[in-house]
Amino acid sequence: MALIQYFARIQIESGSRKLIDAEAGRLGLKRPMVVTDHGVAGAGVLDLVLSATAQGADWPQFRDVPPNPTVAASEALLALYREQNCDGFLAVGGGSVIDCAKGAALMLTHDVPITELLARRGGLDRIGPIAPIIAVPTISGTGTEIGRGAGLTLADGEKGVFLSHHLIPRVAICDPDLTKSAPARLKAGSGIDALGHAIEAYLSPAFNPPADAIALDAIARLVDCLPRAVLDAEDGEARFELMMGTLEAAMSMWKGLGAAHALSMPFDDLGLHHGTLVGVLMPEALRFVLPAVSDERRTRLAAALRCDGDAIPATLADLNRRIGLPAGLAAMGVPEDSLERAGVVAAATPFNHSAARAGSAEDYTAMARAAFN
Repeated sequence: MALIQYFARIQIESGSRKLIDAEAGRLGLKRPMVVTDHGVAGAGVLDLVLSATAQGADWPQFRDVPPNPTVAASEALLALYREQNCDGFLAVGGGSVIDCAKGAALMLTHDVPITELLARRGGLDRIGPIAPIIAVPTISGTGTEIGRGAGLTLADGEKGVFLSHHLIPRVAICDPDLTKSAPARLKAGSGIDALGHAIEAYLSPAFNPPADAIALDAIARLVDCLPRAVLDAEDGEARFELMMGTLEAAMSMWKGLGAAHALSMPFDDLGLHHGTLVGVLMPEALRFVLPAVSDERRTRLAAALRCDGDAIPATLADLNRRIGLPAGLAAMGVPEDSLERAGVVAAATPFNHSAARAGSAEDYTAMARAAFN
C-alpha cells in the first residue's frame, strides 16, 4: 500500500512577502513571534520582510537561533513566546530558523520530554497538532518550509530527527528576492542539499510515482540553475528556479532519503553545515547505492543530470567543484578518528532504512574514508 500525502500551502513569486499579512489573517494570527537569526537580521533581510507587513515592526522577535538549531534554543524561544502572549510563529530564515520554530511549536502543545517524540522512538505516531507557523525561507535548499521533518541538536550533542505531517508549516512564503544577499557558500551548500533530497528520494525504493516525477523535474531544474544562482546573485531567473527546485525536492522527500543524508548526521553533530556535508558525501554515497538501482531508474536519473549512466557520481563531484564546495571531509575540519563512529551512527539512522541500498556500519565508514580527501 502506498501512502501519498501533501499538505503545504505555498505562495511563491518575487515579492510574495507582501502576502504575509493576508496569510496571517487567514490563520487568525494577531501577534506572531518573529523567529530569525543575527545573520538574517544583520543583512537587512528581516527588515525587508517586516516592512511588507502593516504591524510587523511591533511583533516580538527572537534572534538567537544558532547555526545548527538546538533543543535549548527552541526552549528559550518558547519561554519568550509565552512571556509575550504570542499566537503563532513567523520564521524568517534558513532551515535552522524554521526548525527552531518547529521545536518550540512542538513543545508548546506536547507536555512530554521532547526526546520522547524523536522519530527513532516512534514520534511519528505520537506527534499531534502544533502552533501555527508561517515559514519565510531566506535561502533555498533545506525544504523544511514545506517539510514534515525537523532536526534539533539534543543536550547530549546528538542530532535528533522529528517527523510528522503536523510539523509542516501552515504556509510557506517563498520570495526569491529574499535569497539574493545570501553568501555564495551558503547558496552552494543549501542548493546541493536540495539536489541531494531529490536524488535520494527518487532512488528510494518506496512506491510513490508522483514523487518520482516531481523529483526528476527537481533534479533537472537544480542541476541547471544551481551554478548560475551561486555565481551570479543578480540572476533572478536562477534564484526563482532554485527556490522552485527546492520545493519540488522537498515534496519528493516523502519517499525518504538515503545514504548521504544518513552519513551527514554524525558530522552534523560537529557543528558543520549540513547541506555542504551532503554535497561532499553524495558522490561516494551514489557509488555505493547505484549497483542496487535498476537500469531503468539509473537511466532516468542520468537523463535528468544530463550525463551517462556510469558517470553519475563523477557528474556530482564535478558540480561540487563548479560551485566551490570543499574537496572532502578533511577540508571541512572532520577529524579522521571520527569516521568509524560516524559509520555506526549512520547505519542506525532512519535514512539508512529508506535508502536504495541499506549499508552496514562498515559500509558507511568506508564511504566516509573515500570522501575524506
